[in-house]
Amino acid sequence: MEKPYLKYIDAPEDLRTLPFEQLPELAAELRQFIIDIVSTKEGHLGASLGVVELTIALHYVFNTPEDLLIWDVGHQAYVHKILTGRKTVFETNRQKGGISGFPKITESAYDAFGVGHSSTSISAALGMAMASQLQGKDLCHIAVIGDASIASGMAFEGLNHAGATDANLLVILNDNAIGIDPSVGALKQYLTNVKKGKAKQDNIFEALNFNYSGPIDGHDLTELISALKHLKTVKGPKFLHVITTKGKGLKQAEEDQVKYHAPGKFDALTGDLLPKSGLKQPSKFQDVFGHTLVELARLNEKIVGITPAMPTGSSLKYMMQEMPNRAFDVGIAEQHAVTFAAGMATQGLMPFCNIYSTFLQRAYDQVIHDVALQNLAVIFCLDRAGFVGEDGATHHGIFDMAYLRCIPNLIIFAPSDEIELRNIMFTAQLGLESPIAIRYPRGRGQLMDWQVPFSKIEIGKARPLHEASDKKIALLSIGTMAFPSSKAVLKCSDAAVSHYDMRFVKPLDETLLHEIFKSYEAIISVEDGVIAGGFGSAILEFASKNEYHLPITCLGIPDVFIEHGSVEELHQAVGLDVESIANTLHALLLNLNQNQTQ
Repeated sequence: MEKPYLKYIDAPEDLRTLPFEQLPELAAELRQFIIDIVSTKEGHLGASLGVVELTIALHYVFNTPEDLLIWDVGHQAYVHKILTGRKTVFETNRQKGGISGFPKITESAYDAFGVGHSSTSISAALGMAMASQLQGKDLCHIAVIGDASIASGMAFEGLNHAGATDANLLVILNDNAIGIDPSVGALKQYLTNVKKGKAKQDNIFEALNFNYSGPIDGHDLTELISALKHLKTVKGPKFLHVITTKGKGLKQAEEDQVKYHAPGKFDALTGDLLPKSGLKQPSKFQDVFGHTLVELARLNEKIVGITPAMPTGSSLKYMMQEMPNRAFDVGIAEQHAVTFAAGMATQGLMPFCNIYSTFLQRAYDQVIHDVALQNLAVIFCLDRAGFVGEDGATHHGIFDMAYLRCIPNLIIFAPSDEIELRNIMFTAQLGLESPIAIRYPRGRGQLMDWQVPFSKIEIGKARPLHEASDKKIALLSIGTMAFPSSKAVLKCSDAAVSHYDMRFVKPLDETLLHEIFKSYEAIISVEDGVIAGGFGSAILEFASKNEYHLPITCLGIPDVFIEHGSVEELHQAVGLDVESIANTLHALLLNLNQNQTQ
């Protein structure tokens, strides 16, 4: 049967022609549309199912895109995308060449601000509102932010500034008591009390000079539209507290909100997750970290674990379950997480601070000022390093080697496999005199049996993986780029190409590098980070400093933002797959041989 309303809506102008009484049926269609596509194409499910009515109401009441609507993070923006001209291409969501999984300013006029990281919406919307004032424009500016994101420091900075202005700003709190994992902290408890009518304190948002409304039912279109129409006429900063259910409309997504945040493929009719392959697979790097941390913490009582709102994604959940008093979810607060870890380190504890690579960018000053400058032995475990795939440019962990390498006192290590990750974690908790950053990728490793006895790693020491008899080229890889590099060497000429797993971006194994530069005719570096300032740059700097003049080829990620696609597709696109590395080796060998015969 053809869908009676959604098929006729290509823009919010079409939505606004519908009679109000038809909107609940449109909401049901939108939910089913999202479920049908996400069940086969994958993506962020629960958050978008939870804001179907809110999204309809916002585009129904406000004159978007002239009125500016900003979605914090953007996990919940699928309904927004479908209603704003991307319905027919929605099945390409998060696929290479398709639409982005997040609002993107270059994708649509309705995407007023590009997002992907949390807690930016209020500041951006306030900036737009103040710009409208300065330009004499009478527009509405709406920021939709979740209860997990509003607890972040940046959101409070935006609220604090906005409350001291007369900007035409509406902040909508989408309160579902969960981000990716359940929300934590005192503000969460305050919002819970507000919802139950038990808040003893003055309203915190009124205290910040916002005109507060709510809480209201975020799935009641009558109540939503009435509240939005009223607030549209109110001047100055306004705050609407909306209560929603993440995963609304799909039983399993409502009952298991963590798993159904981004569930992978599932049965659209039943809602059940599709069974996994019966074949045994290597573990995810995050689980290697999580289980190893518990193993080490049983032996070393000084170990503590810290994560900013990612206990499931980072697998710190295992330590939280076994040792809840020694594992801390601090909420979406990367800056706080780093300095909190620094404080613990001053008191003799060994903090393992687990933050996704892309999110550590948000705490750069704290890494420099609070950790490295004081030379505190914080152990940073950077999950999701390198390409993360379908989440795209906002989430790729490709800058860490470049932005960390310039910081004094900081050790940088990239394990090539799961055993190396275990061993560097073991080494770090034995006691280091400096902080260390350990970066590892999203997804599964290569080894089936990685839970082997621990072995100490010498800081700054690389290891040979293959040494050729005819020393033409030395391939220097970092981290898990060792795997495709090894395969490429075998495809090309293992008699002429040696392969070294450098392990440490900082400090480099300079003793080995001197031997390599004196013995080989050419060097290739391979990294899953940006070339500019990264591992390859460190090799070039070493060569320049020591006046070596060999040809050096740096393979890595070029100086552009790389969009979404599978990790395999993105590696091929930038020349980091086995075939591309082998082709580079082959061309260089051919060139070296031709030069010798001339």
